[in-house]
Amino acid sequence: MKNYFLYLLLPGIAMAIASCSPKGPYAATDKIYKEQTKAYVAVIQRQLPDSLADSTGMQIPSDWVGTVNFGIRKPNYVIIHFTAQDSIQQTLHTFTITSTQVSAHYVIAKNGKLFHMVNDYLRANQAGLGKWGSVTDMNSCSLGIEIDNNGNEPFTPAQINTLLALLAQIKKAYNIPQANFIGHQDFAPKRKPDPGPFFPWKTLAQHGFGYWSDDVLELAPDGFDYTIALKLIGYDVSDPKAALVAFKRHFVQTDISPQPTQLDMNVLYNVYQKYQ
Repeated sequence: MKNYFLYLLLPGIAMAIASCSPKGPYAATDKIYKEQTKAYVAVIQRQLPDSLADSTGMQIPSDWVGTVNFGIRKPNYVIIHFTAQDSIQQTLHTFTITSTQVSAHYVIAKNGKLFHMVNDYLRANQAGLGKWGSVTDMNSCSLGIEIDNNGNEPFTPAQINTLLALLAQIKKAYNIPQANFIGHQDFAPKRKPDPGPFFPWKTLAQHGFGYWSDDVLELAPDGFDYTIALKLIGYDVSDPKAALVAFKRHFVQTDISPQPTQLDMNVLYNVYQKYQ
């Protein structure tokens, strides 16, 4: 019986030891990250072109000549998410197991602590399927920021403070245009609701991250086609109602129904002009 209870306690003891380790509880995943980045470095350092053959099977001669004019690719968009989970610990676990196949460049805890999980120049699995303008592979050209929030609560002041500081650094480092700070639902309106109507987009716009409508709005003109305006902003309008709901979650926030109101049209008319 004593051995049986010891057996039950062993997993908890192992976790406690790992959490107290000088290397921290994520030492194993940190090691895997380093190994994977080394593999990517090896790919980048390849200097022999792939063997090419024409339709008859004849080999096409090729050679490597290194140019002196090149640089590393950099992100051009920022996608903001809420985690839709119950704690920062749960999210870090989700992003450090292979079965989920999801990740983000940054995660912000409720107390404002920032976790950097993927190098800015690497591709994180955060945006998934969607479309913004002509961009369909958003993972390859964006940074993903996850904020610890279950989707039904306001974001903490500490989180927004950290987010604003992080966005300022990112915008300056990569010269990201103001229009290119968007939410996950903006990119994937048929699949995702985040970062949701509690997210303070107006505050972000005041700091130069994304846009917001003016305090005084003109009436949308007669014949104003909201689907065309949404498309010009960047929304995928293959499902117009989903695109409208995504827009309202971001720019209206007091009403997220799929029916356009006069206020919606006025806000949309004002906002879409900023994206032109």
